[in-house]
Amino acid sequence: MRPALKAGLRPLWRDRDTLQVGVDPRRAAALTGLGKAAAIVSLLDGSRDAAQVVSTAAACGIAPDAASRVLGLLASAGVLDDFPAQLHKAMPDYLRARLAPELACAALAYGHGDGGARVIARRRAAFVRVYGAGRTGACIATFLAASGIAWVSCRDAGTTGHGDITPAGLAAGDVGTGRAAGVARAIGRVAPEVRTADDGTRLPDLAVLAGRPDPVDVTELMRNRVPHLAVVTEEAIGVVGPLVEPGRSACLRCVDLSKTARDRAWPLILAQAAGPLASGVSPQACDTALAAATAALASAQALAFIDRAGPRPLATANGTLEAVLPDWQWRRRSWPPHAACVCGAAAENGGPALNKRLPIDGE
Repeated sequence: MRPALKAGLRPLWRDRDTLQVGVDPRRAAALTGLGKAAAIVSLLDGSRDAAQVVSTAAACGIAPDAASRVLGLLASAGVLDDFPAQLHKAMPDYLRARLAPELACAALAYGHGDGGARVIARRRAAFVRVYGAGRTGACIATFLAASGIAWVSCRDAGTTGHGDITPAGLAAGDVGTGRAAGVARAIGRVAPEVRTADDGTRLPDLAVLAGRPDPVDVTELMRNRVPHLAVVTEEAIGVVGPLVEPGRSACLRCVDLSKTARDRAWPLILAQAAGPLASGVSPQACDTALAAATAALASAQALAFIDRAGPRPLATANGTLEAVLPDWQWRRRSWPPHAACVCGAAAENGGPALNKRLPIDGE
């Protein structure tokens, strides 16, 4: 082990004898009675293994048992990592520097003791395909690429218009060119090492459906059991979810069946919303902030799925996260697997008893 204080946590003194590692009490830990042994903290940069830390501390007059005890206390407090030296060595300097915030955040968020190495390794092995390169989809693609996903491709046959331009997505120079190609260029600006070419023979680890999904695409994803996350931004509303694991969690048809139980006209409305008339809606009621906020939340859910590092189920599994402007309050709606759906998730989750109306959470 090469002990290092978790990146992103600063050592601070509460008083002359008490060291606090981290600022916010939800992350911080305090050690008191350290005395001269507090000097060990300055040695925890990952450049030494544990034995070298103890021996270096001994040369500074700190007893080996005291040094070992401090290391043990820091480790038990969750503020010590095993510095991922091999991962750092395997990455070029620019990539190591660019992904340093991702490593630090992953190590803190998930509580791993590997400096975020496990999470980044999963991202660098992942392939995500984004369907739809409008205001929100383009942002999602660039966010995922910048976060360390190794392969992010985009499917969109449309042409970039002035209304597609966003700070984190398509640029003014992309107007008049293909949206998918514009997203590839946007990814190249923030993460030049990321693969962007699509491969129809390869199934993605996750698909993101940005916009009203094409039923053909959804059918193909379900048939091939590809996990997929739905994202819609329209009518000044952002919706993230559900995240569908075919056969295991509620699918998009489950959601539509639940909505039909509340509104018999929903299938007719849905058919028109996803049909040819939908492309004629201009301008789209999705401002820059809504596109970015929805893309950020969708990217966070996608990364949480790829990372597979948290103990809790994702908020978008059997549910959606929704914000209705202008209050900007994200709320979760539950959408359980529907017993009448042929996806099989209802049986996986307890059968027909799940086929009931669930209101907006907290209603």
